[in-house]
Amino acid sequence: MAGKGYWIGRVDVNDLEQYKRYVEANAAPFREYGAKFLVRGGRFECVEGDSRSRNVVIEFPSYEQAMACYRSPGYQAAIELRAAVSVIDLIIIEGYDGQ
Repeated sequence: MAGKGYWIGRVDVNDLEQYKRYVEANAAPFREYGAKFLVRGGRFECVEGDSRSRNVVIEFPSYEQAMACYRSPGYQAAIELRAAVSVIDLIIIEGYDGQ
């Protein structure tokens, strides 16, 4: 059985007003692919390595759904809104199911 899928992102935003357009645009693909925010900003402390100003962890029903959302036309359009106003590190990873 495949595990859930997760997006783990670290973001620095240079233009918050423009970035809000990205957030609005990503809502539909996130709904379509069953995304659930587990972490969306919030207080943090970087205790090792490097960090960015914002952090997010998004859970999807499966790794395949997580990948499909990223590759979807709707999310690719949202990326165009984000690209010029932010720097992001994003990984898509399969969750651990205990086996």
